[in-house]
Amino acid sequence: MFTSTDLSQIAQHGLTEEAVLRQIENFRRGFPSLHVVRAASAGDGILVLRPEQAAAAAARYEREADGLRIVKFVPASGAATRMFKELYEFLNEGRRGPGIDTLLGNIERFAFWPELQACLPAGADDRAVVDAIVNDGLCYGRKPKGLVTFHAYADGARKAAEEHLVEGAEYAAADHVVRIHFTVSPEHLEAFRALIDVRKGRYEERFGVRYEISYSVQKPSTDTLAVNPDNTPFRTADGRLLFRPAGHGALIENLNEIDADLIFVKNIDNVTTDARRGDTIHWKKVLAGVLLDLQARAFEYLRALEVGGAELEPIAEFVEKCLCVKLPADYNTPLLKSVLDRPIRVCGMVRNQGEPGGGPFWVAGDDGLETLQIAESSQIAPEDQPLMKQATHFNPVDLVCGVRTSREGKFDLRQYVDPSTGFISSKSSDGRPLRAQELPGLWNGAMARWNTVFVEVPITTFSPVKTVLDLLRPEHQ
Repeated sequence: MFTSTDLSQIAQHGLTEEAVLRQIENFRRGFPSLHVVRAASAGDGILVLRPEQAAAAAARYEREADGLRIVKFVPASGAATRMFKELYEFLNEGRRGPGIDTLLGNIERFAFWPELQACLPAGADDRAVVDAIVNDGLCYGRKPKGLVTFHAYADGARKAAEEHLVEGAEYAAADHVVRIHFTVSPEHLEAFRALIDVRKGRYEERFGVRYEISYSVQKPSTDTLAVNPDNTPFRTADGRLLFRPAGHGALIENLNEIDADLIFVKNIDNVTTDARRGDTIHWKKVLAGVLLDLQARAFEYLRALEVGGAELEPIAEFVEKCLCVKLPADYNTPLLKSVLDRPIRVCGMVRNQGEPGGGPFWVAGDDGLETLQIAESSQIAPEDQPLMKQATHFNPVDLVCGVRTSREGKFDLRQYVDPSTGFISSKSSDGRPLRAQELPGLWNGAMARWNTVFVEVPITTFSPVKTVLDLLRPEHQ
C-alpha cells in the first residue's frame, strides 16, 4: 500500500506504518457509539452547591494554593476563520446577510475599531471595511482568536490572550507566580510570544505577580492520514500522502507534559471583561477546592487499601456518591484501588440555554462501570439522540484537573484515553472530497478514564466568541 517515499513521509511525522494502518482500519470499521445510559442532571451526576458550600470550597483552594504548582492550560491553536465566516461569504460570494448589516451598523462598538480605522483608506465603502477586517489590514482571517482584539478599556484594548493573563493573576497564582501554557499553531508561535512579551509587564505590575508563560504546538505524531471516500489513502496533486491535525484530542500529549499539581483548562475565546469577571474567578476557585477535597479523600482511602485491612463499604460509598462511579455488586479491593488511582477532573456545567457544547451523561463502559462523561452528539447513536434533548446542562470547557498520584508522582495521561471514541468527518482538499479522522476529544474520550465530577456553575462564567458578532454581547462590551 505504501511506497518507500510514503514510509519516509510517515516516519517524518513520528508515526509508524502500523499506526497509519490502524487509522485506515478505523475509517473502514468506524467508531462505536457511546453506551449512554441517561443524561446527568442536578442531584444525579451534577453537584449543585449551596452558597456556603461553594464559599468553603473556594476558601480551601485559597488556603492551599501557595503550596501548589498551578498551571492554566489554554488551547489556542485554532484559527479564527469560522469567526468571520459570514464576512467571507460577503466578500467571496456577494451574500449580504443581516450579520453584515449588524457588523457595519455597530462597527465603532468593536474594540478593534481604532486599529481598523487606522488602516482604512479615505472613503472606504462597506466591502473595503469588511475586507480590511479579514484580509490585508487587521488580517483577522489568518490569525488565531488569541490575537484578535476582544475588549476595550480606558487604558487600551486587550486581545483574547491578554485576558487570560488577567484571569490567571486572579485565580491561578501560587506564591505570586502565574504559570500559563498556550497551545498554538507553529505559524502563530512568534506572534503569540511577541504579544505576551510586550504586554505581560503591565499585568505583572498591576497584580504584583510574575508570569511564567510557556507554549507548545500539536505534535506531528498525532496527525492522522486523510482518505478518499473509498477509504484508500488520499494523495495530493504531487502524489504525497495527506496528513491532517487530529483535533483538540491530540492535545492530551501536550497536557501530559505539564508539570503541575493542579491544571485549569479553558478555551481561548471564553473570556469576559474586568467588570464581569467576578463569577468566573469565584467559581474557578470553587471547582479547584472541590477537587482538592476529593483528591485528598481518594488518596487517604487508596493508602488504606494498600496497607490492607480497610473496611470496603465506606470506600465504595465514597466512590459512588462522591466520585460518581457506579460499581458492580461484586466489587472488591483491586477494583476500588483501580478506580481511586486515576487522574481526577472537576468540570463546571452550565444550565442549557441554547449554547453549543457537549453534554454531561452517564455512560456504561466495557469494564462494567458506569461513569460520567462529556459526550458530543456525534458520539451518540441515532436511537439514543433523544437523550441529548433531555440534557439539562452543557459543557462550557471549564475544567480543573488533578494529575498527581497518591505517591506524589504524575499520571501518564495517555493511559486514560479511550481510543474507541474518535470522530470521522467529511472534508475536502483542492476541491476533492476526503474523510478525516480526529482523535478522542481532549475533554471527551481523551479523559474518558479519569474520575469525573460535574458541578453546576452559573451562565455568567461562559462568554464564548464563536462569531465576530458575539463581541457585541454585553459580556464583551
